[in-house]
Amino acid sequence: MSGPETDALHAVLNEFVGQQAEPDRVSRYAVNEAMIRNWVEAHEDENPVYVDASVAADTGRDSIICPPAMASTWVMSGLKRYREVQQLRAEGVQEDFAYSKLLAVLDEHGYTSVVATDLEQTYLQEIVPGDRIRCEFTIESVSDFKQTGLGHGCWITLLKHYRNQHDDLLIEERFKLLRFDPTRKKEAVS
Repeated sequence: MSGPETDALHAVLNEFVGQQAEPDRVSRYAVNEAMIRNWVEAHEDENPVYVDASVAADTGRDSIICPPAMASTWVMSGLKRYREVQQLRAEGVQEDFAYSKLLAVLDEHGYTSVVATDLEQTYLQEIVPGDRIRCEFTIESVSDFKQTGLGHGCWITLLKHYRNQHDDLLIEERFKLLRFDPTRKKEAVS
């Protein structure tokens, strides 16, 4: 569904494409065996190269490795920061980051709800204990507006590059989410 209003809004949103979404996120802690063990136990991931140094050595590795799907946990900013961001948004305050500004534009037009729709990761190098992870975020694309069962909205794709302290690219990730107006749901067909 398009029209003059959504076409104009889409043009504004497209101005954010290619911009750094927010400052790089840097891990608060070095990758470590204790957190790896907690994560694999919580996910019931029984790959022994994550927890057993002798098995890792038998596979030619110098140490255990971190599950690659765990990468984002190292750069999470924590519950305190999450609450701070939610409070700022509730007060109508936007931070001086492209992603915050993009979300504020969507909020102003009623596109206040979000659902993650897909995640694609390419693993390029293993993460090991002692690594300090940094993640760079770029706004890669904003789709045309569409009518969905959840509401009228658009998809935003964030391109993320996870790097270690040596600036080695470890993981490339595309994270796609739908921002939608829940008051404009698709009518059910009877």
